[in-house]
Amino acid sequence: MIRAYKFLMRPTVGQQVALSEMLRDHCSLYNGALQERRDAYQHASKTSVRYGQQSGQLKDIRAFDPEWQGRWSFSSQQATLRRLDKAFAAFFRRIKVGDKPGFPRFRGANWFDTVDFPKDGDGCRWDSTPHDPVTRARFQGVGHVKINQHRVVIGKIKTVSVKREGRKWFVVLTAEQSRPEPQPATGSVVGIDLGIASFLTDSNGVHIANPRHARKAAAKLEVAQQALSRFPRRRAKDRTRNHQRAVDNVAQIHGKVRRQRLDHAHKTALSLVREHDFIAHEDLKIRNMSKAPAPKPDLEKQGSFLPNGAASKAGLNRSIADAGWGLFLAILNAKAESAGREVMAVDPRNTSRTCPECGYTAKENRRTQEKFHCLSCGHRAHADVVGATNVLRAGLVRRDANQA
Repeated sequence: MIRAYKFLMRPTVGQQVALSEMLRDHCSLYNGALQERRDAYQHASKTSVRYGQQSGQLKDIRAFDPEWQGRWSFSSQQATLRRLDKAFAAFFRRIKVGDKPGFPRFRGANWFDTVDFPKDGDGCRWDSTPHDPVTRARFQGVGHVKINQHRVVIGKIKTVSVKREGRKWFVVLTAEQSRPEPQPATGSVVGIDLGIASFLTDSNGVHIANPRHARKAAAKLEVAQQALSRFPRRRAKDRTRNHQRAVDNVAQIHGKVRRQRLDHAHKTALSLVREHDFIAHEDLKIRNMSKAPAPKPDLEKQGSFLPNGAASKAGLNRSIADAGWGLFLAILNAKAESAGREVMAVDPRNTSRTCPECGYTAKENRRTQEKFHCLSCGHRAHADVVGATNVLRAGLVRRDANQA
């Protein structure tokens, strides 16, 4: 079982400069490899350049530029080229299934914020001893950097990554662990219904309010973005102090919202895992749910379009993104795996339109956002509780089918 750990780094001023240069040089390597692939396809009779060919050129690149590219870890540079190769693999996969292709793009200095080290001890080393109060990580070309290790790392470290978030630096570890002992069984099963009005409603009738972190921070973010918009767009090294301060202010607000959303998801998932042995949830296609509506051309007026509800849909999309369903479900599955619990995703269709008493399904059963009234048997309940109940039943049926 693979688990990730994220710790705050405490680099010195000189180490911060070295870390920034490391990101810059890896970004340059990524963009250069992307340009080579584009040129080979456009000007060399549609020739495809593979990862193996570009990785084989690394020795020559390092020898040609020993002062910059040559001082960083060879393995980390290979990992950067693999990242580009994965981007192209995803591009061709999307073409194959008919999705929007999304050709790999060049990365700006602020869009390349992570360097990966595929193996502990190769270009980096995690140095954590039980009796040493200070934890350090050594990176080739940077040195030994102090780490704020707030928890014990369990298992064998597999990969190490350096990540920049605003003006803060983090180290991300992945460790291979043996499967832990499952938590004592509670004998409880539950179905959950994710929504906007309430973040989560379970089949027992418990409602967890939607914190709406982004909406609460919208006023501060608007002021900060207006202040930032007064400065002309410049590269990071050409910014004035006031410009950089405005950039940092926007980044701090976004960072706080992200941390609040992450904290809420962890606490909610932990409470579910501790209380229930089996958790069923809807298999939500969040990307499809948050797509913008297609434009409707006006056939009578060339070049004009009919109203398609894009403005109201944009508000719903912001609420979906603010709720963070995908993040919550990923955390729920990870915690359930560690605790020996079972999580099951079921088809969400008609879960809030089907009566849990008689099974009658109709759109009219759900009168409003909250009210459910069955037209067949007259059953009344909260619509989200009905949805969670039907999700639980579908999950139990699927679990029994899998066991059989």
